Amino acid sequence: MVANSTSRLSPPPSRSSTTPVAIALVPAAESGFTLLELMIVMVVIGLLAAIAIPSYTNNIRRAKEAVLREDLHTMRGAIDSYTVDKQKAPQALDDLVQAGYLKAMPKDPFTDRTDTWMPSQDDSLQSLDQTQSGINDVHSGAQQTASDGTSYSSW
Repeated sequence: MVANSTSRLSPPPSRSSTTPVAIALVPAAESGFTLLELMIVMVVIGLLAAIAIPSYTNNIRRAKEAVLREDLHTMRGAIDSYTVDKQKAPQALDDLVQAGYLKAMPKDPFTDRTDTWMPSQDDSLQSLDQTQSGINDVHSGAQQTASDGTSYSSW
């Protein structure tokens, strides 16, 4: 009698850790993003940028305005101190630096220059002890309009 080869089945081979496992690869047509998905992402990024950029520029402008206010306050205080101490008003803004009332002339935050400050002079004396008139105020040389509607040169 001939043994039937189909009647005797051997058990499937056992998988050991060294036997490679077949991995089903994703067909190339299904990998990556579709054009629609990329377009949606780009629209979302554009919307976020449209919201963030105006806010950022307004914050920069407000920060520059705060720096300008502080610089004007400091220079006006230096002019007043110079006038009281020397009993005469400074004839130029550079006199404040040379006399040590300012370390250096600050940069105007809107013009990014130190030579655009606009000193104002008049013939009035601030105190009875003052012997000579000169600079009594300083303004920015910037021609832009502030966020409150006034000109920076009027501050």
